[in-house]
Amino acid sequence: MAVELTAPVIVGDIFTGRVGFLPGESRGSAIAKERLEGRCVIGSDGIAGDEHADPRAHGGPEKAVHLFPLEHYEALARAFPEARNLHPGGLGENLSTRGLTEVDTHIGDIFALGTARLQVAQPRTPCWKIDARCGVEGVAAHVAEHGIAGWYFRVLTPGECAAGDSLLHLERPTGAVSLARFNRGLRAQRPALELLDRLASAPGLAPDWVRKIRSRMEWLRQNGDLP
Repeated sequence: MAVELTAPVIVGDIFTGRVGFLPGESRGSAIAKERLEGRCVIGSDGIAGDEHADPRAHGGPEKAVHLFPLEHYEALARAFPEARNLHPGGLGENLSTRGLTEVDTHIGDIFALGTARLQVAQPRTPCWKIDARCGVEGVAAHVAEHGIAGWYFRVLTPGECAAGDSLLHLERPTGAVSLARFNRGLRAQRPALELLDRLASAPGLAPDWVRKIRSRMEWLRQNGDLP
């Protein structure tokens, strides 16, 4: 059940990471994050000092700050008790919170964090690095299936923040779509064109997602593969 975002959510920890190598992998990754102490600067491309091994898939203005709810770590620990690194900062997030999930959060929502203003831009797309980080196959697929990858903010107003600051909901655009609904719609095998159009039209959605969804709609029209 969704909650009304009237009360601020406390950011328990803030994380950044440097590019390194996962065990047994030759490809770089900055999925292993370390807790920051004191105040940090949030710029248009994210938190100062946070690195990304593949800028095509991570970082940039539309994926500036990643939030991963603590509730999802608990769910993953129950589903994969043998997995490693299921702790805050373990799966690449910048912000750690409790009490805010994809059910409650809508694309386009605007939040205040310290002196910065952030807007929900898109869900995270889980990749192979999650399995590599956890040392267990199937974690990334589970995250995708259940829509529990967290989400990315764009930075509307750069500023400063620190662990313990409130993440305060300021605004929700008319016609907003929850991240949970967005994720369910994308996972549908044969979604209706009306649903895809609704998702692509979500206010505040990252342009790359708009293009992907519109492209899928066009493919469905041309191939007659309609519900």
